[in-house]
Amino acid sequence: MRITYLWLALITAGWAFTSSAADKKIVLLAGGPSHGPGDHEHLAGCYLFKKCLDTVPGVQVSVHANGWPQDVSVFEGADAVVVYSDGAEGHPFLQEDRLKTIAGLVKKGAGIGCIHFAVEVPKDKGGPEFLNWIGGYFELFWSVNPFWDADIKSLPSHPITRGVQPFKIRDEWYYHMRFRPNMEGVTPIVTATPPDATRGKPGENSGRGGNPEVQKHRGESETLMWACNRPDGGRGFGFTGGHPHVNWANDNYRKLVLNAILWCAHAEVPAEGVTAPLTAEDLKKNLK
Repeated sequence: MRITYLWLALITAGWAFTSSAADKKIVLLAGGPSHGPGDHEHLAGCYLFKKCLDTVPGVQVSVHANGWPQDVSVFEGADAVVVYSDGAEGHPFLQEDRLKTIAGLVKKGAGIGCIHFAVEVPKDKGGPEFLNWIGGYFELFWSVNPFWDADIKSLPSHPITRGVQPFKIRDEWYYHMRFRPNMEGVTPIVTATPPDATRGKPGENSGRGGNPEVQKHRGESETLMWACNRPDGGRGFGFTGGHPHVNWANDNYRKLVLNAILWCAHAEVPAEGVTAPLTAEDLKKNLK
């Protein structure tokens, strides 16, 4: 009888351990201070994501400031790494030998997510990796980043869009991304039609204000958020919004990113998406 009870206890203990080990580990990297107060609030934004995701069972979320953890051991066992930071040459992934570190995590199956400026990397350093890891990126002299009111009139059926209703919101929405050829493995999640004025003037060839390639597509819809399935089974996503911190108060806007983070980590997205209301006080916390 004692042996039976002991055996049951061991099974119970083993089951508890297995359940804990099955938790999805998500690492959020918040870039350093950028822009004025209320814009590019990377750290405050990441803490909002954590507050909301902490309501989802089976998910472990950590936030790390200044774009990179002080101890890289936090990446061990990560199911997803999501970066919300400045990009271009200052992108946290491009410093020192960090591309190699992220490549190692990707090889182990970790999902990669990039928010706002963090979708931008130089095409010759980071561009090839981003095409592999998240399916696309902002390429200077190809993509543009104007402020405009995106009217999201419909959304595709996808785990990332669960519980999300059409909405309209002003942001620095990047578009005309550099995607994989034929959008292989890439699913547009948020699309809208930018005002023609955001495409720049005919003949203009500015890296951020318009270029001939962008101007060829006047009146056409553009992809503002996408999901990526890698050949190795890993996942990635890019969300080009995220400039004004106040936008995270919009339930549908916020839910898209929260759902994407879960999906990227191969975690189950709730049927109605991540529903975690925020207060005005929540939005004020951790602001620079």
